[in-house]
Amino acid sequence: MSDNELGAFLRSRREAVSPVEAGLPAGPRRRTPGLRRSELAILAGVSVEYVTRLEQGRDRNPSPQVLGALADALHLSVQDRILLRRLAKEAGGDLVFCAQAVPPTRTVRAGLRAMLDRLEPTPAVLLNWIGDVLAYTAGYERLAGPLGLLDAGQPNMLRYVFTDERARTVFPGWDRLADEQVAHLRHEAALQDPYVAALADELTVTAGAPFSDRLAAVPAMPRRTGSDVVVHPEAGTLRLAYETLALPDDGQRMVVHLPADDATASALDRLNGRQPGALRAVRG
Repeated sequence: MSDNELGAFLRSRREAVSPVEAGLPAGPRRRTPGLRRSELAILAGVSVEYVTRLEQGRDRNPSPQVLGALADALHLSVQDRILLRRLAKEAGGDLVFCAQAVPPTRTVRAGLRAMLDRLEPTPAVLLNWIGDVLAYTAGYERLAGPLGLLDAGQPNMLRYVFTDERARTVFPGWDRLADEQVAHLRHEAALQDPYVAALADELTVTAGAPFSDRLAAVPAMPRRTGSDVVVHPEAGTLRLAYETLALPDDGQRMVVHLPADDATASALDRLNGRQPGALRAVRG
């Protein structure tokens, strides 16, 4: 096994991307396969010397921002971005959390579970401050399961929105949804929180500019109410209003989804195997 796997990976991906794929003119016949180091440096906004040091293993601590820019320039898939991040962590040492940092809670109080039970068959979900999905109603499982949102061992709303290709298909208003998820991440806890910072670093690499540009933008308060359109593979197009209940003492929030029109109410009833009328549309 090479002691410079990060450098070897970057070089192999650079040599596999053609100038045309990277948005550059093809130019004359070249001896170097793929992109030149100078071309990758320009596309990623770093120096040629820095790209050289990374590939040669003389620099083993690239920042998440640099890794994200390189991944964008190389048009890496999500899986390759995940591998890039792992190789960088192994090369430079993993993140060490402050012993005093309180990890995001993944426990659910009995009272909150009871609230979710009472909300059936309404789709409702409980999230912690980094977007981990902690608990949900059966109605939410029938809504979100076919979207792929619950596929991961520990489902996370931000990872799904930014790294699962299905999210852009099922949410036509993906840009607004992405804005909202970053706003929640920035608002629920300080970016200096090591667990927020770790997730932000991860998504800077695995999602690239769509995430990092939003994180660097002027902060905005997350909306607590609104509406989403969901193109559901089983129920068709759904128009859902949502209400958010903040639970600051628990470091959590509950999001309740309600049908915004009669067609959506009927579609959710069918999805839940219930007679029409179990859910009623909320207007205004």
